[in-house]
Amino acid sequence: MRNTVIIDAPSNLGLRPPAPGTVPGCYKLAGALRENGIMRRLGAFEGGVVVPPRYDRGDWQEGDGVFNAAALATYTVRLADRIERHVSAGDFTLVLGGDCSIQLGAALALRRLGRYGLASVDASPDFRNLSNSDRIGAAGGEELALATGRGQSDLTDLEGLCPYLRDEDVRALGTRDAYTDDAEIIQLRELKIPLVTVSELRAWGPGELGSATAVSLESSALDGFWVHLDADVLDPTVMPAVDSPDPDGLLPDELIALLRPLVRSPRCVGLNVTIYDPDLDPEGTAGALLTDLVVMALADG
Repeated sequence: MRNTVIIDAPSNLGLRPPAPGTVPGCYKLAGALRENGIMRRLGAFEGGVVVPPRYDRGDWQEGDGVFNAAALATYTVRLADRIERHVSAGDFTLVLGGDCSIQLGAALALRRLGRYGLASVDASPDFRNLSNSDRIGAAGGEELALATGRGQSDLTDLEGLCPYLRDEDVRALGTRDAYTDDAEIIQLRELKIPLVTVSELRAWGPGELGSATAVSLESSALDGFWVHLDADVLDPTVMPAVDSPDPDGLLPDELIALLRPLVRSPRCVGLNVTIYDPDLDPEGTAGALLTDLVVMALADG
């Protein structure tokens, strides 16, 4: 049985400020889940904290590319070093974010080790790039595009390893139906990158979809796969503490059913958890729920 190791990646470098003069509060996610006993409940081992650089956009303006890019590049390499160490040791690596740009750390680490897939469970695919948008800047909404080699080279080609993920090795699950006509979604469909919306997921059955996705990523062409979980995939009635609490998301039982066959696959090497913002959850109920869901997905029994 594999050891589960928890690494904190409290980076908010990839998000726009929620208001002038403030910074996104998702860097507190790891502390909130630890406060809810995630390490004890999973019987996990300590992987430490990869401390991010300071959030400082300087004189960045729209049109300047990705903000915090130099800091993001530095952080991605440092986080990749930590993740690579544990994946190489055969541990299941649970990374507590942070915003979605931390996924670049996992993608780079796995690219160093071979060819890996990704199951991204997210309300939006985070595939914004210059071919579908003129508003590039926040890597937290662009990390899948960057990981597949679409974007500025100081983020897409670290260590000369572009792309970190191949298009055919990516699965996007849980996208809001309301986003169907967005340019990102249209481009993903054109590229034939598998994408499943909430209504499609329900028609398929979340457990059945999770199992089928796991089987597709257990291909002999891959050395394994990673799962990325953005808390905003949940409906805002249960998870309001995210930067984009759009309606018609997944319900807790649906998310558990989807995640279980993915994270319990012997070929799954790790999981990111991102975007939950404790600043938007004064009673702590959403954080407690998120902790419960991760534990129920991963824990035996």
